[in-house]
Amino acid sequence: MTIMREKFSSQADPKLLAKVREVAESEGRLFQSVIEEALHDFLEKRRNPKPRKEVTVALQASMNEFEDLYKNLAKLPK
Repeated sequence: MTIMREKFSSQADPKLLAKVREVAESEGRLFQSVIEEALHDFLEKRRNPKPRKEVTVALQASMNEFEDLYKNLAKLPK
């Protein structure tokens, strides 16, 4: 199966582009394949957002500290 490609033009920070080129070179890949992977990752992240690490850490700390309270609140009639 042949994947159609469409050319497009954009602008980005030269330092960012240099880092992307470094990744491509170090992995033996084409620049465009790294950009395409980044676009796929961006869209996946938008489709399936995950909480930031500090949010999950705060949640776990709260669960540890207030576990009994949360269990009792869950038992209350609605």
